[in-house]
Amino acid sequence: MPSDSDTQQRHTLLEDIQGLLVGTLLVALSVGLLKSAGLVTGQIAGLSLVGAYATGIGFGPIFFTLNLPFYWLAVRRVGWAFTLKTFSAVALLATFTELMPLVLSFDRIHPLAAAILAGVTAGAGLLALFRHGASLGGVGIVAFWLQDTRGIRAGWVQLAFDAVVFALAFAVIDPLTVLYSLVGAGVLNVIIATNHRRDRYIAR
Repeated sequence: MPSDSDTQQRHTLLEDIQGLLVGTLLVALSVGLLKSAGLVTGQIAGLSLVGAYATGIGFGPIFFTLNLPFYWLAVRRVGWAFTLKTFSAVALLATFTELMPLVLSFDRIHPLAAAILAGVTAGAGLLALFRHGASLGGVGIVAFWLQDTRGIRAGWVQLAFDAVVFALAFAVIDPLTVLYSLVGAGVLNVIIATNHRRDRYIAR
């Protein structure tokens, strides 16, 4: 995760604002694609989708609420600038996902296509957020904290959480849809792993 000093040197306030708007809009589009096909994904977004399918409550309120416990840790681990940007990104995503069905719908889309497109749009959106010193909160913050304080690899923590999310998904959606969802999550992770390289990214 970027430090406060890094992001202040790299981007102006207006650049950060547009980065957060673009990033959250792309992720909101991804959530819309997932919901249109009844799919899920990993991390807190995936748990929020499972909760939305199970309860009928909108994704936005669940996602916003589930992220609340993580902000104190974000302040301690990364600083106020990152935390405020992340809170803003989470709030924007929660709002956009509730408003998007009013202006956009997907009447016909194959679940596999929805999974792949959702992975691509979420990947692009997350990259935009990362490069402007923000994230969508959640498990990633805890994972890196555990790595720093307990020596537990962050990747294993995130993988374990995702395994729980997909296990819960089997209780609310059919197995084939869960498999399609895994494809989308794989696409997302490949995009992040390939492109989120700070040694290759220099903002001017």
